[in-house]
Formats: sequence, structure tokens, C-alpha cells
Amino acid sequence: MSEEIKRREKSPVEEFRRERERLNSIVLRRGKENIKKFFTLDAAVYKEGALSAKTKELLGLTASLVLRCDDCILYHLIRCYEEKVTDQEVEEAFSVALVVGGSIVIPHLRRAFGSWEELKEKGLSREGGQP
Repeated sequence: MSEEIKRREKSPVEEFRRERERLNSIVLRRGKENIKKFFTLDAAVYKEGALSAKTKELLGLTASLVLRCDDCILYHLIRCYEEKVTDQEVEEAFSVALVVGGSIVIPHLRRAFGSWEELKEKGLSREGGQP
């Protein structure tokens, strides 16, 4: 199979991005003030500040692994990819999460490594912003 055909295949990461965007639009359309305030806070927290956006995404990734939230893990992996996080930085964040969270993190760690590989292999856009 050619590389071009592989790139055109639906990837789980791209499907996640599209579905997340679709569902977020519903939440923001139907949600009331408190939900909208939380979404605004969430977006603001990850912007550049005393810590770089890259560092904040690595923190979000680590916390998501410890909390075992697959959607959160994938979101932060995509953002780490967009922020040009290196393989070594991702692996160190994974290691911290494993030590903090223990062996129960391992199934999520497996999927996270797989998603990271997919992001790199598929050459997905590094557009930035919310996937």
C-alpha cells in the first residue's frame, strides 16, 4: 500500500479530532454559563505563561495518564505533537505517569505509545489549537 493511500485512510486520531470538535460544538451551543466558563478556563490554562505551552501539555498528558482518561490522553498527545514535543520528552512524561499512577496505568501507556507512533507516522498537521 502506498504512503499516500495510508495517509488517506481514516485514522483513529483524525476520527477523534473530528468527533471531539463536533461534540464540543454541541456542548458550547447547549451549555449554560458555568459550562462555558469552564471551557474558557481550560483553554486559558494551557496558554503560554511562566510555563511554556509545551510544558503545560506534558503536564496535562502526565495527569491524564495517571487519571486513566483515554480521551484526555489522546487530546494531550495531539497537543504535544503540535507543540513539537520530542520522543524523549514524551517517554519521560510517560515514565513519571507510570511511577505516580502505578501498574494500572500500563494499558493506557500502551495505547498512548501507539497513538504517538500514529501521529508521527501519519504526518498529521501540527496546526496548533484544539483538535
